[in-house]
Amino acid sequence: MLFKPSSLTVLIGILSLGLFAIGVASFVFVLARNPPGVPPRLGARGLRRAQALKEGGLFAMIEPLMRVTAGWISHLPMPDRRRSLDQQLVHAGDWLGLTADEYIALTLLAGAFFTVLGLSLITAFELPSVFAFFFAGLGLIMPYMRLTGEVARRFKEVNRSLPTAIDLAALCMGAGLDFPGALRQFVDKAASKQDTLVQEFGRILQELELGRTRRQALENFAERCPTDAVRDFVGAVVQAEEKGNPLAQVLRIQAGMLRMRRSIMAEENAAKAAVMMMGPLMLIFCAIIIILLGPFIVNSMGKGF
Repeated sequence: MLFKPSSLTVLIGILSLGLFAIGVASFVFVLARNPPGVPPRLGARGLRRAQALKEGGLFAMIEPLMRVTAGWISHLPMPDRRRSLDQQLVHAGDWLGLTADEYIALTLLAGAFFTVLGLSLITAFELPSVFAFFFAGLGLIMPYMRLTGEVARRFKEVNRSLPTAIDLAALCMGAGLDFPGALRQFVDKAASKQDTLVQEFGRILQELELGRTRRQALENFAERCPTDAVRDFVGAVVQAEEKGNPLAQVLRIQAGMLRMRRSIMAEENAAKAAVMMMGPLMLIFCAIIIILLGPFIVNSMGKGF
């Protein structure tokens, strides 16, 4: 018995839909069986994750879904990208205790959420459809902006607090304490335990207690905060220890150099700000001239001059 062309077309369509449904079901089944990403529980990253979950909020709500998505992303072959993201997260003080895969998952979830939000606003207010791409891009870039902002904040706090901390350490060492004891005094007497430099000095002390050498602990500090001020401080301490120079005197000299560098940077930024203000000032001046002379020009044009 031969099938009619119309019946054959319907049969092919049904088979195609069936194969498509089987493929989608298989894909969902594989994703469902894939275990979620294991959250960090030890070290500084585990501590940051525990603090973020304890604070609650939106992150605590989406954390399970983020780990599931991170489990899917973990199968993608991108070691260089993971290494780069992991370094950025370390510079950000292990922000939210995220791993590289979890950060990518958070970016994708933010993009999906803002896309749905954009489509809802477009439907509600009858906006152009192109706004959906704007909202999607905004969602994808927001985690990156938060991460880079956290890195900049930490580096700025460290550079601002380091000269004073070095002076206090030199003063404590002049009173008879050793270098770890001076750092401990700074950490214990700090007004805020949430200060970035206080946390970093506390981590140096923890690494020394775990058996690492002073050089290893200081070099790890330079890797977490790779600013010029931190590199100079670490290099001066390591070099003084190797050559046997008096560390208290070296720290005083280093503090003075850091203050001088900060003053020079402030003068440079002030000079740049003066140049950058010329454009807005000229626009304001032109606007004032137009406001003052505008009525006279309009009256002159009305009289036929």
